[in-house]
Parts: sequence; C-alpha cells; structure tokens
Amino acid sequence: MVEVAPFKVDGEVAALRNAVRDCSDRGLAYASKWAAELLCSLPASKRLPEPPSMPPFTSTPARSRSPRPSFSFAVQTPAPAVASDTAYQFQARHPDAPPLQGLSPEILRQEAEWEAQDADHLAMAKTFMEAKEFVRAIHWLKTCRSSKATFLRVYSQYLESEKKAQREWYKLEKTREQPPEPVNASLHQLLELVNNATDPWLLFLKAVFLCRLSRREEAIESAILSIAQYPWNWSTWVALGDCLCDGDELSSLLPLLPLPASHPLVLMFQVKTLNSLNSPSDNELALCDRLLSDDFFPRSMWIMALRGNVLYYLHDFTAAESQFRKILAIDPYRVDDIDILSNILYVTENNTALSKLAHDYLAIDKDRPEICCIIGNYYSLRAEHEKAVKYFRRATQLDRTYLAAWTLMGHEYVEMKNSHAAIEAYRKAVDVNRKDYRAWYGLAQAYELLSMHQYALYYYQHATALRPYDVRIWQAQGMCYEEMGRLREAIECLRRALIGADPQETVIHLKLAKLHDDLEEYAEAAAYHRRIVEVCRAAQKPVPEWSKSAVYVARYHISHGGGDMALARQYLEFVAASNAEEVNQANELLRRHFPTSLRQQSARAASEGVAPGGSV
Repeated sequence: MVEVAPFKVDGEVAALRNAVRDCSDRGLAYASKWAAELLCSLPASKRLPEPPSMPPFTSTPARSRSPRPSFSFAVQTPAPAVASDTAYQFQARHPDAPPLQGLSPEILRQEAEWEAQDADHLAMAKTFMEAKEFVRAIHWLKTCRSSKATFLRVYSQYLESEKKAQREWYKLEKTREQPPEPVNASLHQLLELVNNATDPWLLFLKAVFLCRLSRREEAIESAILSIAQYPWNWSTWVALGDCLCDGDELSSLLPLLPLPASHPLVLMFQVKTLNSLNSPSDNELALCDRLLSDDFFPRSMWIMALRGNVLYYLHDFTAAESQFRKILAIDPYRVDDIDILSNILYVTENNTALSKLAHDYLAIDKDRPEICCIIGNYYSLRAEHEKAVKYFRRATQLDRTYLAAWTLMGHEYVEMKNSHAAIEAYRKAVDVNRKDYRAWYGLAQAYELLSMHQYALYYYQHATALRPYDVRIWQAQGMCYEEMGRLREAIECLRRALIGADPQETVIHLKLAKLHDDLEEYAEAAAYHRRIVEVCRAAQKPVPEWSKSAVYVARYHISHGGGDMALARQYLEFVAASNAEEVNQANELLRRHFPTSLRQQSARAASEGVAPGGSV
C-alpha cells in the first residue's frame, strides 16, 4: 500500500481538452468522443476558468486576497484492504514501471515547427480520412515530416489494409476457403514502420499491430510506454485491455502502469476491462460510485453506463435499469450501450418498456447495430424468432465484430431447434472474441441438443475457465458428465457450482445427493439431504418441500449404519404429521422401528380430532 498525493485538475482539465482535439486530429473518433463526454461531465465551475473581474474597492492590497481554490481529484490515502475483492486497488508500483514523462522541449519545438509546415497537408489528409479515401491521404502525406503526419499516414495504411482484408474475406463467404476472420497480410509491414517509434501516438499503433499479431507481451509494453507520455488517449487503454485474458493478468499489470492505482484513468480501465471479461464484482461497483462522486466526474454518462454494465453482469437488473434510465434522462439520444438496457428489459420480460425503447430508437437511426439488437430482442420476447434472427443478422452485417448480435442469433436458433445454425452463429461469436464465455456456453448447449456430449464437454470447459464461479455453467457441465455416465466428475462439477451458489440453495444439493446414492455412497447422500432439511426448516418452508429428504435421512440412520435414531425419529414425526406424499412411508417406518412414538402420535391426534397423517 502506498500513499499517493492528490493531483490538481487544473492541468488535467487542460489535458482532457487537448485530448479531445488531439484524438480528433488523428482520426481517433471513439477516443475523442470519450474525452469530450468526460470533459463536459465536470461542473462548469471546475471546467471553465473564472471570468476576469474588476478588483473590489478595498484598502486591502490585491496580493493579500485569498486565491480561488483549485479543484482536485481527491485521491485519498487508501485504507488497508479488508477483503479479497479489493486486491486490484492501491498496489505499490513496480520499480520497473515507467514514469510519467513528456517529450523533451527540443523535440516538442521541432515537432511544432514541422506541424506548422505540414498544416495544410494535414488538414487535407484529415478530410480524406473522414471521406474514407485512405489512399489519397497516404499519397499527400508522403513528403510531410511531423510525427502527426507519420501517424496519419501509417494509420491510413492500416485502415486501407483492413478494408482490403474485409473485401477479400467477404468474397469467400459461404465457402470452405473463408477463414474465421479477415486476415490482414500487411500487419508485419506496418509494424516495421513504427518499430523504433518513440512518439506516444506511434507507440499506440505499434501496440495495436503487435496485439493483432498475438505478440501480447510486446503490445503491453508499447501501450504502457505510450500511456507514460500521453495518458488521456483512451484508445491506448482499450488496446491494452485487449491484450489481457483474465482478472489475474489485470492484477499483475496494474503495478506496472505509470499512473497510481487510485488515478481515475486506472480505475476506469480496471472496471472497463473486467466488464469486457464479464467478471466484475461489487468492488468494481464501488469504483464506479467513486468515479461518479463530486471529486471526479459526477455527471459522466460513460461512467454511468459502465456502472450499469457492472450491475447487469452482477444480475441486479432492477438497479441496472434504473442506472440506464438516468442516462436517458440526461441524453435520450445516446445509443452507446443501449442494447444492454434492451437485454435487461428482455430478461425481466418487460414487453411494454422494450416495445417503447425499440420504437423510440428506430426513429433515431435504424442502421446502428445496437438498435437492430433492440428490435431483435423485442421480437424474441414476442416469440417471433425468425424476425428476431433477421434483425440480429442485420446487426452483424453492419458490424461484423458485434459480439452480442452473433450470440443472440445463436440463442434464437436454439429456440427454433436449429442446432446447426446455432453452432455457426456461436462460432462466429467465438471468432470475434474468444474471451466471452457466453459463446462457448452456447456452443456447449447446442451440441448437447445434438446429444454430442464429448463436444459439449469441451466447450463447457472453456466457459468455466472464463467464468470459474458461474453456477449455471458448472451445473450444465455436471449434467453433461452425468449423461456420459461419469458420475464422479459430475459430482466434482456440482461441488464447484456450490462455491458460487446461494447459501440457501437446495437444487444442487438434491442433485448431489442423487449422484452419491447412485454410487451407493449413502453417508454422503444423507449429508446433502440433511442440509436440504435444515435449509428448508430455517426458511420455514412447508414440509412437503423437504419430506423426501427427511425420509431419506431417516432410512439412512435406520438401515444403512447412520445410527442416529433420535434424528431419524424426529424427521419421521415431522413428515407423519404433515400432508406430504411420504406420510405413509413415514408412518410405516415409525410403526416398525418406533412403535411408542406412533402410539403417542395417534393419541395426540385423537385428542385434537385429527386422524394420523394429518387428515381431518
């Protein structure tokens, strides 16, 4: 744990404002929009300079008046961690972590001179890039010397090579020769252009190329060096997150960053990365609340959406919907992440709200993939699966990398009992992002529908590796093992499911009891049945819900060596005095093994005017 001094936002606001301009100048529209939203989320009093005013008429010398206090992100000294889920925060920086440092004054002076000379060509190249005429931008930037011109030229080459790869890929559509995703054969050549780069923007491109070439360690190094010189380019943080495969890698990376772990950029990166890995926790929810406090960005819609995503992945759908409603109240035309709200309305079966959402956003822009997903969810909730598939497919045509549409399309095909089409859709989702567990889980379920349990097992194992505490996936994998007759492995899977399950859960316990009984392990089976009885009695559930378990425990102690006859008698009396189906079994066992107890029960029932077994 380290103490980090607070930093003033006066300079940070200027840096954020510069980031809007610098990212826009380089064609990084997503990063520029992110910075602009973040900047405007600050209150005007903290964002805008104080207007000049005439000095008041006072005898007090002007220099003695108190200066206007500057606003600072209150980065407080953290308290010691008390739980494992705070392990990502406030780690001491690694001694090899690069310091924050800009370019030297000489380099900055030279770059400013070259940019002034290249200004007209840069402006023209920017217009060509906006028109997607990347070849023209490359041509007119060849003679320019500034780093900005080099960035635009290399970036244009990259975008043009991506266009070419996409065209070649679509030519092979529906053929065996089509690879899982477009292959950009120019990446090695592009990497050579930036291999010795020291400019932060070129280091960002280097990180992107290395990540695309699966050279993750080198990509991470380049991204960190870029952040050290220019922290407010959000595209670099996104590229860095793309290099990480799980939360453990994130935890190992945080001390290597040039910024302290309590810096808002690091907090946003942490939450965004864990959201993309589908594994946020209550800790990330607390980080979002901190980022939305008055000390940081209290009206940031981007951070609100980040918080809404965390709540969605935590399955707190009511709070998640409320969070997205707050965003819509601020900006009813914001499309980013609106598909998550439609997922929430779908899961909660709020047909009226989902219908209104689809109608409102269809009027805004029918050619956004997120809006196509809203309409697809609407038709899916109405059980019009063919129409839902049509809109999910439209979303993938608008954006081939739009993961949610591929996954949801697979779900629709499963509902239509078209397992082969479902498998194709889920495979596309895996090709887009191998770190998303939902596609792997969908593949496993599709293969189970085809009774291909060995294939299903393979995909379940991938899903559990990505979501080690997901109860549903462990249960499904356990059932798959059971179908294959591998009961011992099925038991292990269900035990893993219990780790993340509700403490009051009984279904998994019942399944475990059955599996142990099938293996003639009666003591283990009785232990799980007894747990079911205890949980149900503590929750004051009616006897019929746990009578089978009570009779099983009693039989174990009577006939299979348990030996606790008092417990057996108690459980049998509970069942015999109820209206459960097992009343006759309980009475028979009491009559045979506890005749005194049965006579006492009959006498008590007669005095109360009730026949044994609970009938009037």
